[in-house]
Amino acid sequence: MKKIVNIALIATIVLTSCKKDSTPEYDPNVMADLSVEFDNIAGSADLQLNTGTYTNAASESFKVTKLRYYVSNFKLTNVNGSVYTVPQAGSYFLIDESNAASHEAELSIPEGEYKTLSFVVGVDSLRNTMDVSQRTGVLDVSGAASDMYWSWNSGYIFFKMDGTSPSIPAMGGVFQYHVGGFGGYSSPQPNNLKTVTLDLTARGTPKVKAGKATNIHLMVDILKALSGSTTMSFAATNMIHSAAAGTPVANNYTSMFAHDHTEN
Repeated sequence: MKKIVNIALIATIVLTSCKKDSTPEYDPNVMADLSVEFDNIAGSADLQLNTGTYTNAASESFKVTKLRYYVSNFKLTNVNGSVYTVPQAGSYFLIDESNAASHEAELSIPEGEYKTLSFVVGVDSLRNTMDVSQRTGVLDVSGAASDMYWSWNSGYIFFKMDGTSPSIPAMGGVFQYHVGGFGGYSSPQPNNLKTVTLDLTARGTPKVKAGKATNIHLMVDILKALSGSTTMSFAATNMIHSAAAGTPVANNYTSMFAHDHTEN
């Protein structure tokens, strides 16, 4: 009899535990913090401005003196299939290798577990064409964005990588790869806005909950901006200052981003 009672007690505990586990863990009406970290590398090496020496797919050695790029228009897909779009006003970030504080995009999203992350490399046409008074913070063309804007071409530079290479015979070996182009105003220009979508399930889904820190850690390999659909050679092309010239690099840099791990 005692044995039967014990079994019944165990069954009750198990059923109670299962019932508690089935209770929703997240409240989609509660907003919580999520950071997305952009960790810039060159192949297997950490990116070091001015001092690190790297080799591109064209077998040319080079150094990077400046790396800056925009990421914007973040979206996350919940494991239940719902999609949350971060409001545009809080969805523009300028990643600057020389400024460690800029390497994390701080987002506010509903509590939940998320399986994909999506964002745009660049600044969309709507924000490009807004009145300058509405483009503040990292989009302020008289401030943070002063060297990330083509005043003569009326548009933001999405990706900027400057450096030097002994493969460049002139101009002190300097290269400047400045990629922009949102499609233009009245006259069409190449649209180099690129959307990146990353599957987060293989290396840890973010479980976003109010009151705790959650971080999606991305590795950003600049060597992939120089290879892919087009192998870029500094000897052949050392200056890119137009949307058309930057299209090959834009087509390449969609593969720069990889999910490394998630910290819950």
